[in-house]
Amino acid sequence: MIDLYAYVGITVALLLLLLQSFRILREYERGVVFMLGRFWKVKGPGLIIILPIIQSMVRVDLRTRVMDVPEQDVISRDNVSVKVNAVVYFRVIDAQKCVIQVEDFMMATSQLAQTTLRSVLGQHELDEMLAERERLNEDIQLMLDKQTDAWGIKVSNVELKHVDLDESMIRAIAKQAEAERLRRAKVINAEGELQAATQLLAAGEILAKEPQSMQLRYLSGLQEIAGEQNSTIVFPFPIELMQLFARKPDTTS
Repeated sequence: MIDLYAYVGITVALLLLLLQSFRILREYERGVVFMLGRFWKVKGPGLIIILPIIQSMVRVDLRTRVMDVPEQDVISRDNVSVKVNAVVYFRVIDAQKCVIQVEDFMMATSQLAQTTLRSVLGQHELDEMLAERERLNEDIQLMLDKQTDAWGIKVSNVELKHVDLDESMIRAIAKQAEAERLRRAKVINAEGELQAATQLLAAGEILAKEPQSMQLRYLSGLQEIAGEQNSTIVFPFPIELMQLFARKPDTTS
C-alpha cells in the first residue's frame, strides 16, 4: 500500500514538472532562457520547453511602451526657469541585452529620460523651447536612443507636452509681444508715408511741367465735390490770374 502511494506521488510530481516545462509565448513576447545561470538562447514565440531546475526563463514584451516623463525644473540658457514634461515612446529590440545589460530597463529608461530632458533643454533659450519643439524633440530622441542602444532599447519618439512659465514671465512675454506689434505698426506706417510722399513728389513734378494739367486737376476736384452733394463748394483761384494782377502796368507808352 505504501509503495502505491509513493508511486502515485512520484507520478504526480513528474506530471507537475512536465506541465511546468511547457511555456506559451505570444507573438509579441520573447523568452530569455538561462541554463544553470548562464545565458543560453532567446526563444519564442509559440510553445517552448524549459527543463525544470536546470533552465529558467525571463519573459520580455517587445511592444512599444509609452512612458510619461515627470515634470522637470529646467533653467534655459538665458536663465529662465520653466517646468517641462514629456512623453517617450520606446520598445525592446534585443531581449538578451534588455535582461542581461540592465537590471530594470523601465526604471533606467525613465531616469535617463529625465536627465536627458534637463540637459538638452538647458542648452537652449526660452524662445527656442516655445517655437522649435520639433527640433528639440528630435535632439532628445537621438540622444536617448544612442544611450539606450546598449540595453537593446529603441527610442522611436519623444514629445514635449507642456512648457509652463511663472506668472511674472508670462506678463513679461506679453509686454514684449505688445512692444513688437507696436514697432511693426510704426514701421508699416512710416513705409506708407514714405511711399505716399514719393508719389506726391512725382505727381508734383509732372504737374509743374504742364500748367494746363493743373487746371484739369482743379476741374476734376470740382466734379468730385459736386458729386458728394455738399452745401459748400470751394472754387480754386487760378494762380495765373494772381500773377496777371501782380504785374505792373506798362507806363512807358
